[in-house]
Amino acid sequence: MLYLGIDLGGTNISTGIVDENGNILVKASTPTIKGRDAEDILDDMAELSKKLMNELNVTEKDIEAIGVGLPGMIDKKKGISIYANNLKFNNTNIVEEMQKRIDLPCYIENDANCAAIGENVCGVAYGNENLIYITIGTGLGAGIIINGKVFDGSFGGGGEAGHMVIVAEGEECTCGRKGCWEAYASASALRREGRIAAAKYPNSKIYDLVDGNIKLIDAKTVFDAADLGDEVAIEIIDMYIKYLAVGLVNLVNIFQPEAIIIGGGVCAQGDKLINPLKEILSKRVYGGQLKTKLCIATLGNDAGIVGAAMLGKINREEI
Repeated sequence: MLYLGIDLGGTNISTGIVDENGNILVKASTPTIKGRDAEDILDDMAELSKKLMNELNVTEKDIEAIGVGLPGMIDKKKGISIYANNLKFNNTNIVEEMQKRIDLPCYIENDANCAAIGENVCGVAYGNENLIYITIGTGLGAGIIINGKVFDGSFGGGGEAGHMVIVAEGEECTCGRKGCWEAYASASALRREGRIAAAKYPNSKIYDLVDGNIKLIDAKTVFDAADLGDEVAIEIIDMYIKYLAVGLVNLVNIFQPEAIIIGGGVCAQGDKLINPLKEILSKRVYGGQLKTKLCIATLGNDAGIVGAAMLGKINREEI
């Protein structure tokens, strides 16, 4: 059995063909390109999928279903993207539009939920009944699994932990509100702080690493500068980790999950990210004892592809 998984993010569209055990056989990606209309992005999703089928020498008849993971609020039953603040996908029928382009059953799910499914099916959280997956990228998403089932609330937006307020009247978020966790703990937030610091401190390593072209600074640049001992970068990273920890403490206190998995591009920092987070959480969680396992996603950026692909298998098994 083969399944097609599409992980639609604010930065990239990633697609893969996956077997029934969650192994990716082929994959590819293309930039999402901010600000484009939904139609153009859907065309890219379909073209990328067809390219992979050609590469694997299979046709639509060999694929069981397509699964699409995308950010924001969705209505899984109707196949509609209700609201996505980083994409122009408001009130867009993803299932209907994809089936116009590829004649296969199609299922949708929040992207962070897909990543949680991926890590639960064949990753670091295999077999866990209660877990939370945090994806840190353009935005900050959370996928929550309770008693083996994805939690998405009563109206399709459950689990949007990135939009819990951690600083009253704080930084403006892309959702239009202020003080959201995403505005402080996403990769975009780290990039913002890096650029502000480079402009303010042109003698910093952050500035040097991009030869003065501040527009090239991303989250990795700030971590790289900190690794070189740059005090400005170290201060930014320390504050970033504290903000990330605030949200994680809230989630541990509310859900008491077996595991919290950190994914997205920032997870490449590994122990440099996890160890200080564990130290903070151990001191701040309710009861003073951290029982929740905090770990890096073993599937990396592939977790979303695997989880999206598994939507077809999950829905087929439930019929």
